[in-house]
Parts: sequence; C-alpha cells; structure tokens
Amino acid sequence: MKEENGEKSFAPSAKRKADAAKKGDVLRSRELATAAAVLVGATWLQFAGPWVLGAFEDTLRSGFAWDREAIADFAPGRMMRLALVAALPPVFVLGAAVLALSLASQLGFGEGRWVAKNLQPKPSRLNPLNGLKRMFGPNGAIEMGKGLAKVALLGAIAWGWGQSRIEPILGLGRGNLPAQLAFAWDALVSLLFALCAGLAIIALVDTPIQWLRRQKRLKMSHQDLRDEQKETDGAPEKKAAQRDRQRQIAKGGIAGAMREAQFVITNPTHFAVALAYDPAKAPAPIVLARGRGEKALAMRELAAELELPSLEYPALARSVYYTTRERQVIREELYAAVASILAFVMSLKRGEHLPAPDVEVPLMLRFDTEGRLDPSHTP
Repeated sequence: MKEENGEKSFAPSAKRKADAAKKGDVLRSRELATAAAVLVGATWLQFAGPWVLGAFEDTLRSGFAWDREAIADFAPGRMMRLALVAALPPVFVLGAAVLALSLASQLGFGEGRWVAKNLQPKPSRLNPLNGLKRMFGPNGAIEMGKGLAKVALLGAIAWGWGQSRIEPILGLGRGNLPAQLAFAWDALVSLLFALCAGLAIIALVDTPIQWLRRQKRLKMSHQDLRDEQKETDGAPEKKAAQRDRQRQIAKGGIAGAMREAQFVITNPTHFAVALAYDPAKAPAPIVLARGRGEKALAMRELAAELELPSLEYPALARSVYYTTRERQVIREELYAAVASILAFVMSLKRGEHLPAPDVEVPLMLRFDTEGRLDPSHTP
C-alpha cells in the first residue's frame, strides 16, 4: 500500500541530499551559528581588550578635550572623522572575524558549496498568506516555543550574572576613566561568555532537531528510489549503447594483439585471454591480450571476426588472467594445460575433428571471479 500511495518512508539517498544542497536546502542551525559568532566575538574582545580600550580612550579624550585652537577653529566633522579613524579598526577586525566564521559554518553545512540561489529574492516570502501560515502553522508553534525557551534561558543567565555585579555596575562613574572602561569591558566580556554557554546549550539541542527535520523533508518514496536508480543507471537502451561504445574502444586497443594470437580461452563471457606460441620467441605460450567484462566481450567478437578458435575453459581462463600479464609467458604450472589446448588448436587447423581436451588446473592456481583462491572449484 505504501508503494501505491507514494508514502515517503525511505531515508534520503546521498544523491537526493546532494541535489537538495545544490538548490540551497542544506542543514541550517541559526542557533549554532549565533553561538559560534558570539564565542568568537567574546574571545576576540578578551584578547584585544587593551587595543580596543586604548582606541576608545583616545576617542573620548579627543572628544572632551578643548583648547583655544579647537575653539577658534571649531570643525566637528574633522573631530568625528578622527574619532572614527581611532575606533573603527577594532570594530572592522571583529566584524571580519564574525563574518568569516559565519561563512565557514554555512559552507560547511552546505557541503562546501556556495549556493548563490539563497541570495536571490523570494517573492513567495512577501505573500502575507504564506507568512500567516508560517506563523500559525506547526512550524510557527515550534519556533515560538524555541524563542520562549531561549528568552527564558538567556534571561536567567543574564539575571544570575547581574546579581553578582549589581553594586559595581551602580558605582560606575565614581572612579577615573581608565578604571571604569576596564571594569565595563571585563563585565561585557564575562556576560558574553556566560551567554555563550546558554547559546551552546541551545545549539546542541537545535542542531539535531534541524537534522531530523531535513531528513524528514527529504524522505523518499519507493517510486522516488526507482526513478533515481533509473536516472543514475540510465535507460536500458542508453546502457546498451554505452557498453557497445566500450567494446568498440576496447577492440581498437587490442586489435593488433588479437591478430597475432592463435587462440582465445574464455570464461565464457567474464574473462578472456588471447595466447600464441612461437618457439623462436619464447619457450612457452605468451599472453598477448587479456580482459574481463566489456573487454572480454570485445575479445570474443574480434576472435569471431578473425576466425580465431575461442575455447571455453573457465578455470584456466581465470588462472591465466590472474597470474600472467600481457606480453608475458604463462606460469610453468600451466604449461601442460595450455599445451594440450594448443595441440587441439593445431589439429583443427589441419582439418581434424578431435574432441576438446580435458585440462587440469593446479589447485593453488584456481581463482574465483574476484581473484580469490578457490580450492573448491573444479574446472
């Protein structure tokens, strides 16, 4: 029934997730990005405190220090420009660090892919009806609950932080300027680190939830799986044409070697080895070409075109394939088996009609189709 109704009950495949990421549908956790950004900012403020405080102190001193020349040549624009020059560099460095971290986190969630489509305007989001659906639908209720929980947690953390510092905060303004700035700075950094802890807790809860929601959103039906498999593998006609092209390419690469061969041993379609024997060149038969899969089929087709004897000896074909490279002499243990086949081929050329010989492959040279020793196999 599930298959008939198209119910999406299967986990998304790697291809479906990759296709979704290309369209901008990636794992997103604003809570994690916010926690990371605040942590980077707090850490930067902790270590760059003297630089920032020095810039603020210079700005305040230049703003509140007045002399005769400043009064005679009053230029508020220049004063503001000097203040910005002193205060903005630390702010720019902090902004660049936070921006870099935000981009890195989003690229990481997006599988390292920059999704420009996410920057495009979405008119559907301007539709008031869609906005109301998001606000009052199930997702809206979830987001509202998350928002209330975040406010409660962060508010509790800020309240606890303020309780321990309420008296020094109320006493600000009674000391000298550097001491007040240093205390305010330390208080701000400590508050940010405290809030970071709360944001980290929220992120640890939110990230798995977002992962589960994306998994549910990308679930597949049985028909989706079939369509994807068909798209990945291609139509039968396309696959057949592809195999034909592979065989044609293979035939072009081994045509010269096949013309020198005297016979071919097959398995019958998965493996093929072409051999020849010339006592003037080598003391034993030489493997001129070998192949498996499409190349083996191409060798069989070439053998038929060249009228080469093609003999089916599965165990021997695998043994020669896995123990001998092209343009090499066969193993000594296989001399007897190949010699009996060679004698049979010579008898065919003389016009004799003898039965095909039985060959024995040594136990230690018997392999299965994956190249593993197969002592239980009999030729």
